Amino acid sequence: MDQIRTFTEVSRLSPRAHGRFSALVSPEWTVAGRPNGGYLLAMAARAAAAMAGRPHVIAASAHYLLSPDPGPVELEAEVLRAGQSATQVRVRLAQDGNPCVEALILAGELDPDAKPYWDKGGPQPGAARYEDCPRIPARGPAGLPVAIYDQVQARLDPEGLGFAAGRPSGSGELRGWLALPECEPFDPFSLVYAADSFPPATLEIEVSGWVPTLELTVYVRALPVPGPVQILQRVHLIDGERADEECVVWDRAGRLVAQGRQLAAIRLGR
Repeated sequence: MDQIRTFTEVSRLSPRAHGRFSALVSPEWTVAGRPNGGYLLAMAARAAAAMAGRPHVIAASAHYLLSPDPGPVELEAEVLRAGQSATQVRVRLAQDGNPCVEALILAGELDPDAKPYWDKGGPQPGAARYEDCPRIPARGPAGLPVAIYDQVQARLDPEGLGFAAGRPSGSGELRGWLALPECEPFDPFSLVYAADSFPPATLEIEVSGWVPTLELTVYVRALPVPGPVQILQRVHLIDGERADEECVVWDRAGRLVAQGRQLAAIRLGR
């Protein structure tokens, strides 16, 4: 296993000209040699926040055009609208002049003292404790190398491990916990990654190979308390070799801190 580095280190940007940044995509934050989509979107969010002069990312949406190789990338940020409380920014992440990620980011500032005003109800955090959930190995059930799981502590609820024994439950749902390397606290940028951090919930339907993200949208709802976050990843529909997945992220206090939705490509029955 290679050196463990914090999320802040592996997602750091270097300012260049106005609105331009460079970064190094870490080979350790990959799935089958390809960078994790949430990790790349977090880099784009950092560029947007820096360009906007805002401390946090509030919402981020990306289309993945081309998977970059680990190594140098360039980011270009353009302010579309600067409002009183938030700024909308377009960010392009490219490698060797080839566009890889096109993202729209809403940058602003989250109030650490804010409380939910109204909640219609939805999924609730799971009951399994972090300590009772086994860590996800750095190799998927189909044999794919998942180097990123040598970096983060991603742990799955034992109740949702049917696929690991070759007996998917059919629930299309995975639950568990996530901790960053070196126990680094989560912030709005690493929460963007957290919303794309778990294996595809399609594993509890049928084991497949790589499930690449085509489009990803993340809302950061609140600043989390220190500690690992709890994850719910579930699939709603698989149709036309595409699956839509929802991710809900709670902090250790049970506060909903991030929500994600993505469309991914998938090939089953082969």
